Amino acid sequence: MDRYPPIAAHGLVGDLQTAALVSDHGVVDWFAAPRFDSPSVFAALLDHDRGGYFRLAPDGDNGTWRQLYYPGSALLVTRFMSPDGVGEVIDGMVPDPSSRATDRHTLVRVARAVRGTVRFTLDCRPRFDYARAEHTLDLEPGGAAFHSPHLTAHLRSTFPLQRDGQDVRGEVTLREGQVAGTLFTVCRAGGPAPPQPTEDGLARELWGMVRFWHRWLLTSRYHGRWPDMVHRSAITLKLLTYAPTGAPVAAATMGLPEQVGGERNWDYRYTWIRDGALSVRALVDLGFVEEAVAFVRWLGHRLHEQGGPGSEPLQTMYRVDGDPRLTEEILDNFEGYRGSSPVRAGNAAADQLQLDIYGEALYALAESRQLGMHVSYDEWTALARTLEWLADSWDRPDEGIWETRGGRQDFTYSRVMCWAAFDSGLRLADEWRRPADVPRWTAARDAILAQVMERGWSKTEQALVQHYDGDVLDASLLLIPRVGFLPSFGAGWLSTLDAIDRKLVSDSLVYRYDPAASPDGLRGSEGTFSLCTFLYVDALARTGRLDQARYTFEKMHTYANHVGLFAEEIGPDGAQLGNFPQAFTHLSLIMAASTLDDALDRRRQDGGGPEREEPAPWFTGQDPAPRSL
Repeated sequence: MDRYPPIAAHGLVGDLQTAALVSDHGVVDWFAAPRFDSPSVFAALLDHDRGGYFRLAPDGDNGTWRQLYYPGSALLVTRFMSPDGVGEVIDGMVPDPSSRATDRHTLVRVARAVRGTVRFTLDCRPRFDYARAEHTLDLEPGGAAFHSPHLTAHLRSTFPLQRDGQDVRGEVTLREGQVAGTLFTVCRAGGPAPPQPTEDGLARELWGMVRFWHRWLLTSRYHGRWPDMVHRSAITLKLLTYAPTGAPVAAATMGLPEQVGGERNWDYRYTWIRDGALSVRALVDLGFVEEAVAFVRWLGHRLHEQGGPGSEPLQTMYRVDGDPRLTEEILDNFEGYRGSSPVRAGNAAADQLQLDIYGEALYALAESRQLGMHVSYDEWTALARTLEWLADSWDRPDEGIWETRGGRQDFTYSRVMCWAAFDSGLRLADEWRRPADVPRWTAARDAILAQVMERGWSKTEQALVQHYDGDVLDASLLLIPRVGFLPSFGAGWLSTLDAIDRKLVSDSLVYRYDPAASPDGLRGSEGTFSLCTFLYVDALARTGRLDQARYTFEKMHTYANHVGLFAEEIGPDGAQLGNFPQAFTHLSLIMAASTLDDALDRRRQDGGGPEREEPAPWFTGQDPAPRSL
């Protein structure tokens, strides 16, 4: 077995405050506690030798491995099939949907012989604080305790454990129908151990997890064509949301590379204003109102906290509790996934100027009207103060949505989203009957539109482009029709979409931009962006190119991993790249599915009239001869 499994060879389990990755060979090789953004306890995915891991699996590799989720849940089942027998390891964490943050988090791991006789081995090697903190081991009756300066980890087991230095090993042979299990609990230093696990107690824990997820999915109102993919994405977004505050993290991991061996390795365990804001509409579309309301409230708190005169009202990203301090450091003790270094903890992009976040934030607040939410007078005052700041600040170069580290530019997408901020603010002021400087906000909105169409338009490409000083295409502009900056069937947008199709689309997959043509301050290349591919589907559907949109959407499903999860990017060989799983990818999947379902339903109701499609040079999903379904 490769020292580093493929990024995609994992499932995700979590308890709504933190999460763990489990490989399809039964190895927990990423787990941070007590929160998503805490230092790691297991991080073999970033350094096989130093990072630490927890393996519970059948002995040896002479067999076939499979992994799946128990239907409609986040309970992960890893199966092993050999001539001697069939074994399963079931992994899960007990969800805690309350608003109470806790320092105790338990990973439940259950081994079971399904057929024949299966010998399971356990190897538990925690490495606290990104493997920078030493620990000591106390071997106890029924388990072990790992003590580090700030955390204690208790491992309770139904079978005997043996000391292996400061780590533990164990083995158990099970015959058909027999079960063994462990509880791995991380808590504050010196915290008490969990009760000793029993077969009945482990079964209650597992079925409790299943019931939680089944009850949660009952609130979904999605009845479209892709329920499995959409609901798996919804469960993934839920797993990546910190329940005490309602803040979603961008991904469960840090440091996984956008190019294996390269330097594009970032920490995504924080809450981006952009990602969270766009998730509101996806959640509303599915009927998950409670989660949408929670994020809007979290966003309102961030607006209300804005600093004094002259300071920027919002930061690009925050910790899950709203803390703005995300100091970036290099973990020199980690070699990185397959040698991809540096490994970064924290994220310096938090200090960047990214003006588009104001458009996304106001977009989320506008979508909250569907939830029946109304802001208080103080909250409205904070929102209005934000737009007053933006009226003075929108015409500034910034680092843009892609967080480039090669200097600020006049990014077209940033201007488009500033337009969306004023447009949403004006509508909210009118609908909520709140005081606003309507003439000033209107003037700013109209000035942005005029500037973008004059300076952001490339005569060479006949399209809106990435920034004002070049002709590079940018897939972020696929959001233009969703926010209403240009009409879906307008000539300017159709020409831009065609240019993106020519320059950024490869076999239905979409690059965000061409780094060679628009240097971003970093070495190396990257794969196609899965977010952008789903935004492409959304844009195609809004433009009436439904056959192409549906074919692209369903082809994209073939790049999902074995349990329906997506990372950030897809490499030239089809491998998933970047942090995993990526919330932005899954929320854009939901957005695309909702838009495409609605468009296909309308076409059916209209009798399946001809689509507005152009002849395709090859079989890309477009039919050169318009037809009815």
